[in-house]
Amino acid sequence: MDVTTGKKKVADTAADAYHAHGTTAERWARGQLFFEAREYTTAARVLVSVAEEAPEQLAPRLLLARAYYHSAQLSRAEAELRAILERWPVEDYARLMLGRTLERLGRADEARPHLRMAAAMAGEFPL
Repeated sequence: MDVTTGKKKVADTAADAYHAHGTTAERWARGQLFFEAREYTTAARVLVSVAEEAPEQLAPRLLLARAYYHSAQLSRAEAELRAILERWPVEDYARLMLGRTLERLGRADEARPHLRMAAAMAGEFPL
């Protein structure tokens, strides 16, 4: 965004068009490729539209949350993980990721119950 004019730059518009290009399935595949290449910010840009278009699909939303987490977009990761857990409350990996995200945000007390629940759901009981 150009600060002086308030308009999007041409490069931003081209990047947005690239990220939104193709069918949902093509964008899902492209988002996975960017994630596997550790291009987490780009993966998130591609996956956000996939998650919006297919909110009933867990995999794209979980990968989006992971991309946010790995690109240090922790507030976005938290929001996506909370939305996932609202729809799929027994998703143990999302619960674990939420706990880890909250830890990275410096909210260890809030993270602890999520981490304990994820461990219990995965069958990891403390001795």
